[in-house]
Amino acid sequence: MKSDELINDNALRTLKARYLRRDSSGKIIETPREMFARVALHIASAHRAYEDESSVARYADEFEHVMSAGILLPNSPTLMNAGLPNGMLSACFVLPVGDSIDEIFESVKDAAMIQKAGGGTGFSFDRLRPTGDYISSSGGKTSGPISFWRVFSEATRAIQQGANRRGANMGMMSVEHPDILKFITSKARAGEFENFNISIKIPRRFMESLRSNPDGPHVVINPRTGAGFHLPRSLDVPSYELADLAPAGNAPKSPVLTVQDVWRMIVNDAWATGEPGLCFIDRVNEDNPTPHLGAIEATNPCGEQPLLDWEACNLASIDVAKFVQGGGLDEQALARTIRLGVVMLDDVIDVNNYVVAEIDRVCRGNRKIGLGYMGVADAMMELGVKYDSDEGLAFADRLGALLKENALAAGEELAKVRGSFPNWSGSTWDTHHGRAMRNAALTTIAPTGTLSILAGCSGGIEPPFALAFYRHILGGQEMLEVNAPFAKYARANGIWNDELIDKLSAGRSLREIPGISDDAKRLFVTAFDVSFEWHVRMQAAFQKHVDGAISKTINLPQWASPADVESAFNLAYDLGCKGVTVYRDQCRMGQPMALEQARALCPQCRRPVAAPAGCARCPYCGCPLCG
Repeated sequence: MKSDELINDNALRTLKARYLRRDSSGKIIETPREMFARVALHIASAHRAYEDESSVARYADEFEHVMSAGILLPNSPTLMNAGLPNGMLSACFVLPVGDSIDEIFESVKDAAMIQKAGGGTGFSFDRLRPTGDYISSSGGKTSGPISFWRVFSEATRAIQQGANRRGANMGMMSVEHPDILKFITSKARAGEFENFNISIKIPRRFMESLRSNPDGPHVVINPRTGAGFHLPRSLDVPSYELADLAPAGNAPKSPVLTVQDVWRMIVNDAWATGEPGLCFIDRVNEDNPTPHLGAIEATNPCGEQPLLDWEACNLASIDVAKFVQGGGLDEQALARTIRLGVVMLDDVIDVNNYVVAEIDRVCRGNRKIGLGYMGVADAMMELGVKYDSDEGLAFADRLGALLKENALAAGEELAKVRGSFPNWSGSTWDTHHGRAMRNAALTTIAPTGTLSILAGCSGGIEPPFALAFYRHILGGQEMLEVNAPFAKYARANGIWNDELIDKLSAGRSLREIPGISDDAKRLFVTAFDVSFEWHVRMQAAFQKHVDGAISKTINLPQWASPADVESAFNLAYDLGCKGVTVYRDQCRMGQPMALEQARALCPQCRRPVAAPAGCARCPYCGCPLCG
């Protein structure tokens, strides 16, 4: 079957809008089949350095097949840029933000180069001295991290990534930074830092204090001097400076914020707006494969890829649903595809143009890749496995184990032929495992927004947002879309009719509709049918097998309370998740959005949204709209 024949209408529309090459006048000049051939041949050309010329054609054929069939797809920059002059193929980067004007603006410049080429960037602002701190070179006072963060945001706003993507960012700050109150509340006002997702880095000692001594004073630390301070309750959050804080070594003269006060501020803002998320930074660094090179301080924009400074990662995702055969999961075929995916992503490193010299050095030294899944919920439906059940968790556990086992086997096999990653000596692969490995890290679970549209499956490990909905298309037309496993079931069981589809597309849950069997209601669940406990447990089930992290939204109903958000955060910490993001239904619906701005579609709920300026979230479902 030709590649073009495997593309459905929605995938074709997405390819035309974002991926297919255009000439200088904007006219599309390649077909989907030609695009997949372009990408496959460019990636496979890496084999010339290790094998004979025939291997290039052989792997190009394999790569083209799995991509065109929607079985295995690399991240969007690879599809867009492979085979083009100076093509940058990575999706996610982390850049350092040092505490000097030179370092800050060098990072702004590097971020601009990355975003111009289609990548997303993550930053930690911990090293920046707090607002009002001393500047020796001028004798003045610094304006603080938030003001410099705004420079990054405005630079991103100004950069149009080709014709297809806008810049996406992650901003992170430790809960122990003196400006943390400003950071927590930074996105409370609509339109502020809209091209950033934000997360608070929570060290283990904070969680231990929260549980053992919640009423103890919260201590923040000046990164320039190491001095500790308390946060007076009387602080005016937008305007406070370092001089307004109370030295931690003295008994406070006025009431100060407790650990629990700061925690509740985080919880309440997450309940109100969906941000900030949490990053359990010590849990992240437990899995840092190269601690001898430094600690991990930030992640990519959607949080699934923790990276060192100057590091990037190439991602790809496998549609699990395509391996459901004869009422079971074809584990052998899935294992082969996992191993092929590792080869593909390792090849991408060799043919990549990393734009910035230091990024090229670090990436080729560590060779991190991020292979993961999409279509997990669809596969469960096809197999009759309930998402929010112990059976669902067991299925996730098995999928995660297959991913880990086969990715590691492929990485070890590649190391025998191509050598271990150059920074292997001193890494945990050397000191803890004693195992040759081509890539310092191999697996992650990405959100797969547009990739899941190309593959025609559910995104990442998420349940679908809706079983039926109307996609808004050009000319004001609407096109009905129905979740494929549900449509198959409904027709086979005689419940398919216009009335049912009208109710589902109007936002009704299958659980609310009479005449549907209890088994069907339990099987065909959507994001808001699933309680936050099961969302978190599903994330944790995959996390124990994954090198990186998991991009997942913990959906909550509109009537959920801040206590529910707090419970979700605590459960994620207890189950070993590396981070957690919640989204309460319609918590951002108050943000204005004119109809004429609705020029993009949310990849999960498919509702029209303003064309994202970066890492906004869909106001309907909370899905990341990163580029």
